[in-house]
Amino acid sequence: MGRLKTTNTPELQSLLAPQTPQNPVTLAVEQALMHGRDWSASVADQIAVRLAGLITIDVIHAGQRLLEKDISDVLAVSRAPVREALRILERERLIEFRPRRGAIVTEPNAQDLRDIYVVRDALFEILLRQLMEERADALEALFEQFIPQFSKAAEESVDAYISVTFLANMAMADLSSNRLVGEVLNSISLRVLRYVRLGLASHPGSLENSFKTWRALQRAVIKRDIEAVLQTAHKRIGNSRDAAVRALSSGIQKGKGGAAGRSAVSA
Repeated sequence: MGRLKTTNTPELQSLLAPQTPQNPVTLAVEQALMHGRDWSASVADQIAVRLAGLITIDVIHAGQRLLEKDISDVLAVSRAPVREALRILERERLIEFRPRRGAIVTEPNAQDLRDIYVVRDALFEILLRQLMEERADALEALFEQFIPQFSKAAEESVDAYISVTFLANMAMADLSSNRLVGEVLNSISLRVLRYVRLGLASHPGSLENSFKTWRALQRAVIKRDIEAVLQTAHKRIGNSRDAAVRALSSGIQKGKGGAAGRSAVSA
């Protein structure tokens, strides 16, 4: 007799499914997890990347349990690399370990997300003020590189747009001489990416409004207007926060999100 499935665990066959072409969000997540690390492409690294991608695109939902045995059985690997992969996800706060329950996909409430965004907003102000004072030309060049990509991605899908803006945020953080600010910002961005994605997918016009805010930020950078840069960045981050809280509060991530995301992507 086969072992009964543990309550509130995901179907893990998606771990085996080839992604050709790979979802752009999972590619962005892979780059984020590789970023700044001595990437060995070990079995544990590969498992962590695949799990993180499935969490971000809401195939594996918030609150679900990830059991070492289930994952090792599906992938036909020992439990040691699975355990290491789960620790990688724990460091990125995509999962947490709870007594007697094991690894649980993190499930913040609305206040948790607001608290996270308070930190994100403050760090972006530090980042942008520093860049405008020390590396404004490099920041302007970054916008020249990414803005056309934003425009193209917005016409393609929510996932394409989310992945490009996520990578742009990482590139901005990389310009900073303050490595701690960059590392924390990248970790926060990865942590909230799934909620921002679901929020944008479920509200028509969100992509257009987001793109307009990025363009306004670019114009402020070109003018070298630090205060306008900071005000526009606060607005952009506030919009991102609102999208994340909407997704969480409406319960999209508990089963409605997949349909919403797919309909938005296919539009």
